[in-house]
Amino acid sequence: MSQLSIAARRPLLALSVLALAASAHAQSNKLDTVVTTATRSPQKLSEVLADLTVINRADIERQAAASLADLLRNNGCAEMVRNGGPAATTSMFLRGADSRHTLVLIDGVKVDSQSTGGASWQGLPLSQIERVEVLKGPASAIYGSDAVGGVVQIFTRKGGGRTSADLGVAAGNLGAYKADAGLFGAAGIFDYAITGAFEGTDGFNATTPESTFSYVPDRDGHRKRQAMVRVGAQFSAEQRVEALVMRTYTRGQYDGSRSRPLVDDITKQDADAARLAWTAQWTPDLQTQLSFGESRDRYETTPSPYLTDTRVRNLALTGFYKLAAGQQLNFTAERIEDKLDNSGLVTAGVGKRDRDGFGLGYLLSAGAFDLQAHARHDRDSQFGDVNTGTLLAGYEIARGLRAVGSVGNAFRAPTIYQQGTVYGPDLSKPGVTPLDAERGRNVEMALKWNSGAHELSATAYRNRISNLIVFGAAGTCNSNFGCYQNVAKARLQGVSLAGATTLMAVNLRATLDLQKPTNTADGKLLARRAKRLATVNADWVLGDWTLGAGVQAAGARFDDALNTRKLGGYALLNLSAQIAVSREVKLQFNVDNVFKREYQTAYGYASSPMTALASLRWTPQL
Repeated sequence: MSQLSIAARRPLLALSVLALAASAHAQSNKLDTVVTTATRSPQKLSEVLADLTVINRADIERQAAASLADLLRNNGCAEMVRNGGPAATTSMFLRGADSRHTLVLIDGVKVDSQSTGGASWQGLPLSQIERVEVLKGPASAIYGSDAVGGVVQIFTRKGGGRTSADLGVAAGNLGAYKADAGLFGAAGIFDYAITGAFEGTDGFNATTPESTFSYVPDRDGHRKRQAMVRVGAQFSAEQRVEALVMRTYTRGQYDGSRSRPLVDDITKQDADAARLAWTAQWTPDLQTQLSFGESRDRYETTPSPYLTDTRVRNLALTGFYKLAAGQQLNFTAERIEDKLDNSGLVTAGVGKRDRDGFGLGYLLSAGAFDLQAHARHDRDSQFGDVNTGTLLAGYEIARGLRAVGSVGNAFRAPTIYQQGTVYGPDLSKPGVTPLDAERGRNVEMALKWNSGAHELSATAYRNRISNLIVFGAAGTCNSNFGCYQNVAKARLQGVSLAGATTLMAVNLRATLDLQKPTNTADGKLLARRAKRLATVNADWVLGDWTLGAGVQAAGARFDDALNTRKLGGYALLNLSAQIAVSREVKLQFNVDNVFKREYQTAYGYASSPMTALASLRWTPQL
């Protein structure tokens, strides 16, 4: 295993600081990007008070990441933990928060698993994405449950204008292949985007000899298929209807047990999403959107029998009203229904629950001063009522320099599995109460500076999490093995620096996170979280060529809550080269983990070795 020694860490941190000192979070044209995740209403990125990162389509194609999780890690948005290759179980930690504490949306449709809690990152699509918005920090006052650590919203590709196609093929080592196709355009009042993709790899040995139970020295590959249809109808300048259907199927190999090396253990996962939305501009000051969405997360293993199937339905009315110049009122009313099919549930294998939420937000922009206040009430059919609120304020100290502060709380509702299995509370026992929601209280301060193409941000935060649900001792449930309980508390605190700039023909971007996510009971670090994370990315435009280099690094971590098993730090170098053969044809080469570093994000599981990929993309106008 490769470890970052002190001598190796210092140059990396110095490189990050130098890049940050000269840099900005995005190029100037990116600051004009209209985003919606921070307030659930349109804003320019340059006007957002919260800690928000945008990854656009050009970034996605240039980096050619193996998965959405890799893309977020490579851009300093979150810390990734994975049990093997791209199709293996994946966790993402935003600011050190648990993976289940990040709300994931696809065009506003909530994606969740009511068995494990949180999104199944390995099943989320990548080829259909137009951009990703990553909001760090609590946002339950805007979105309700789950947004304790932050929000990741995926925006799919959209049609319009002249008809065009997008075709890509790729091949690489480890038996890797990819192909995707898209058709985009408009006909009269209708616009459309139709995309499809498939990919696969023979993979690598996902386990290491230390994995005493499941180590099998073979290659664990995967196959993935994705398809999406998005259609819109612009009946007038004020009225628009959109429909989206997306399907993703992933088949992955894994090592189930070393006692049966000839058995091919398989995971099968369906990740689907559908949405119908009507947007109406009733007056110049009033806009509403009525939407209905449904997502599905189905996970199965064979020949070891396990099946869990989550369906989430969401009906929402959102909108905003401009009260006066620089003042806006946002409103939300929504109903969310969760359904879980899992043989472990005591209610005939099926569990259901619903939540109703009502929220208001007030946005004020008065010259150098900005204020945002959000409040929300949620009523859960299983655990009851919860109120959340967030207050943000920003002041422009000098031209281009703004100070921002915020306070807020958030919550994550217990999953149906935690409540409804033999491991959940047995309310017939004296003194036993239902599981309560996990709750977070956050405070943060930030400085943001931008000048033309240059921007720099520094954010300090502290998020106290209480009522953490853990699998603890037996006694409160009907299992002698153990029970789910609200017992733990955690403190997530740290400083995040981010920046990018354009110097001549070179685009520089960098992030540096110094964090300390700890268990407040014993002061130990939370499992699999590093205290130091850094990324440095550079792209150099040279004629028809675009050359890129990126470094992703993480310090040492502990694999267990008691901090007895240490995982070494690592630094990875990725290289890319893209040439525009013509206006419509691009040829690209990507090499990740150039120096073949061996590292682990979870004990007993190997991470990807060096991968090389050659891609050809054709985007004709039809």
